[in-house]
Amino acid sequence: MRRVSNTFGVLNGSMTNDKMQAIAEEMAPLRSKHRDDIRLNAKLFERIKAVTKQKEDLDLTVEQSMLLDKYYKDFVRGGANLEEDKKARFREINEELSLLSIKFGQNVLKETNRFEMVIANEEDLAGLPEAVISAAAETASEQGHEGKWVFTVHKPSMIPFLQYSEKRELREKIFKAYINKGNHNDELDNKANLAKITALRVERANLLGYKTHAHYVLENNMAKVPESVYGLLDQLWKPALKMAKKEAKELQAMIDKEGKDFKLEAWDWWYYTEKLKKAKYDLDEEMLKPYFELNNVREGAFYVANKLYGLQFLERDDIPKYHEDVKVFEVKEADGSHVGILYTDYYPRASKRGGAWMNSFQKQSRLGGVDAYPIITNNGNFSKPTGDKPALISSENVGTLFHEFGHALHGLLSDSTYNRLSGTSVPRDFVELPSQIMENWVFEPEVLKAYAKHYKTGEVIPQELIDKLEKTGTFNQGFITVEYLAASYLDMDWHTLEKSELQDVDKFETESMARIGLIPEIVVRYKSPYFNHVFSGGYSSGYYSYIWAEVLDADAFEAFKETSLFDQEVATAFRENVLARGGTEDPMTLYVRFRGAEPSVEPLLKKRGLMQ
Repeated sequence: MRRVSNTFGVLNGSMTNDKMQAIAEEMAPLRSKHRDDIRLNAKLFERIKAVTKQKEDLDLTVEQSMLLDKYYKDFVRGGANLEEDKKARFREINEELSLLSIKFGQNVLKETNRFEMVIANEEDLAGLPEAVISAAAETASEQGHEGKWVFTVHKPSMIPFLQYSEKRELREKIFKAYINKGNHNDELDNKANLAKITALRVERANLLGYKTHAHYVLENNMAKVPESVYGLLDQLWKPALKMAKKEAKELQAMIDKEGKDFKLEAWDWWYYTEKLKKAKYDLDEEMLKPYFELNNVREGAFYVANKLYGLQFLERDDIPKYHEDVKVFEVKEADGSHVGILYTDYYPRASKRGGAWMNSFQKQSRLGGVDAYPIITNNGNFSKPTGDKPALISSENVGTLFHEFGHALHGLLSDSTYNRLSGTSVPRDFVELPSQIMENWVFEPEVLKAYAKHYKTGEVIPQELIDKLEKTGTFNQGFITVEYLAASYLDMDWHTLEKSELQDVDKFETESMARIGLIPEIVVRYKSPYFNHVFSGGYSSGYYSYIWAEVLDADAFEAFKETSLFDQEVATAFRENVLARGGTEDPMTLYVRFRGAEPSVEPLLKKRGLMQ
């Protein structure tokens, strides 16, 4: 069942169709029932309790002890201690939630695919770089609009438009299309779905004896309780909001200086930020992109893994692929021994969900002495090749590629006996550490010189551009941090509801954002009706985990900065204590074993330029 569902899950996320979506809907309640049949099986639970009672006398390894604890908790959290009538209701809730979350994600995908902004007048392309225009022409051709240009709310199309288009009314049009996904009061509207999801989650948590869904989720995370999450968010929010307000004033001053008579709006932020970066640092994305050819960037990630861990990545043409865009690599140790398989799938398509992620066809384990080698996927939605140009990606997407590759390493370098504990089977607020630490190497000069080569000439990125990149390290961080933290607050607010009542979604979100003082020039990164992470993607009460893990990764990278970029002793310690261990021990125990102490928040504030 695991093998089949893993494979189906990877394919349904990467190349879905109506038939697969129908299967997903049909299977969701069956799989939910199957899980409940196991966890609500009284006789099976008695056997697990019997083993748990003897735990101290069984001479278990650390990993076995953790496994037993996790299975026991799985059963308790899965309703094993409930009365029979409550078990029946518990099953109903799980079944309904499984369908609602699938429906939510399908609606977001359909909404994303159905919007197109068709441009027929060439004057409306003013300001757009040639590569952006040619990509829009290709999209138009694919969608039957020959001789025109089409822009969509897929980010490789939308973000460059927001950055460069001189047509303010068109920037507003595409931006509003994006932020109103799932909120059109039609068949794809997600408000009723998510209101029902949150109400059912509260009811389920209450059934199990938890105050809120967040209390239920966080019990298994490093944060433990909602107060810890809000504490971290509050600590970062104040300096981030102060910085964002300062950035907004700077952008408004630029608008005024141009003699424009309008107030900065959310659809202006990307455009004027790009102009300000050019004015301040003589740097923009179009200067960088020729050096960020997708295959070279991927090789840059491989280069870092080789320098840190001795890994080799050999492309294989003899292993089945599920789509022509996919590449397959065999991963080997320095001595040539087999580690696992990595699939990379980086281009957007209508059959693929948005964003970027890592997944597994098969996780590492070796139960009964039989090795199951990891088969890992990395997915993105980066710019495709256009015309005679290869895929040239933004600096943000370079970071995203390295991020997902960090997740891949967590899966590939796992060294666990049990599937339940291997690879990324760790608390949600620890799982982003291996991915986010990889982003620290992205713009290091030594690493840039290894992969950032001009796609036409092969020339290594000049030192002048590297210097400019370094100077922009904390540029626009107020916006980036505020946009993200607002989504984290929104997630927590939804999941700290104490009563199982249907909410007015728009009203709830407006009040949530007003409470933290989000400025109107910035929109929360994910508005509720398309917040896939928390309503369809397993991150409920967990979106904060990116910033929680960034505290860890900023502190962890200091260990390399204190020695050297590829210090072998530090790299080995990180591999052995973090990447290899999966969920076999308490995450803070693993972290302290690697670092020698608990993390400090100061490296993160410094990295983002938010030190007061």
